[in-house]
Amino acid sequence: MAKTSPMEFFNQVKAEARKIVWPTSRETMMTTFMVVLMTGLLGIFFFGIDSLFGWIVKMLLSLAAG
Repeated sequence: MAKTSPMEFFNQVKAEARKIVWPTSRETMMTTFMVVLMTGLLGIFFFGIDSLFGWIVKMLLSLAAG
């Protein structure tokens, strides 16, 4: 494994940093909106599934209790 001098490493980091393509503000807003939307939909979905299974368990427990 070849050793890299600190100066050469720093130059490589600067070269890689120049290749970064930052998203536009519109892309950032759209991505944020999609994340919030999907998180909300998944929250509602899992709340519904949890409520359904809770109801099923209550019914089964009431049947078992007699």
